[in-house]
Amino acid sequence: MQNFVNLNDLSTSEITSLIATSLAYKTAEKIVPQTKQHVANLFFENSTRTASSFQMAESQLGWSQIIVNPQTSSTQKGETLSDTLKTLGAIGVDVVVLRHNINDWYVPLIAEQSPLMPKLVNAGDGNGQHPSQSLLDLITIYEQFGYFEGLKVRIVGDLSHSRVARSNAEILNRLGATVSFAGPTAWYPADFDQYGTYQSLDDDLNEIDVLMLLRVQHERLAMTENQTFAVADYHQQYGLTHERYNQLKDDAIIMHPAPVNRDVEIADDLVEADKSRIFTQMANGVYARMAILSALMEEQ
Repeated sequence: MQNFVNLNDLSTSEITSLIATSLAYKTAEKIVPQTKQHVANLFFENSTRTASSFQMAESQLGWSQIIVNPQTSSTQKGETLSDTLKTLGAIGVDVVVLRHNINDWYVPLIAEQSPLMPKLVNAGDGNGQHPSQSLLDLITIYEQFGYFEGLKVRIVGDLSHSRVARSNAEILNRLGATVSFAGPTAWYPADFDQYGTYQSLDDDLNEIDVLMLLRVQHERLAMTENQTFAVADYHQQYGLTHERYNQLKDDAIIMHPAPVNRDVEIADDLVEADKSRIFTQMANGVYARMAILSALMEEQ
């Protein structure tokens, strides 16, 4: 684990260890390492939860945050991402947490094998991977059930534009969950067939353990798709209505990576309903990211 860029690059035992470490931080059973590290957070795409969660995790670990704003950095002058990162490494930054709209942005950087390159943490790449979100989702599911094998997980919504959907589908399938997908057929990537099955949202809804809803990513849709998008129609066909909520098992949980479009993916007053774990996910994100960062530096 020299870098943390794709959860599926890790072994099952490594993932299990990260979950255990996260929960140990949450219950204060694990003492925060007393090591001083320097970290820079570079977000080339907007973020509230991921960015602030990493900042809180870094603060909890006692790390020093080097402030770099990509919108006012030398990348705006034509500097390559590689040179920006190697500059940070040269001045003593240990870890860079980075989000970019380019899929697999980290692949050529790692391939350079430059001694100047800091350790890299993928905070989201295009519609590719979102490994820290996947980890916090696994933690939230594990807290509820204590296992993954045999759980029925349905991921619903804008699948083709969601890095969360892809990350979670892949890792949950690998951990033994039965994954299914629902949403507009135009937003269903054919390669998702390797992870699960495409079904109607209402198929066997009363047997689902985890219902994971996704935001409609208007910023990634074509103009014509946005112009024809009807909120009420989408909510009735693919959203969590009260009728669907009542069909869920008593111990089923509702998840959403957020931000939530209330009354689109989920009825407004169900965002904080008893079965919802949406804000629990956000809280768990801090502990997940503490575990990720501390694990990276334990490898030194």
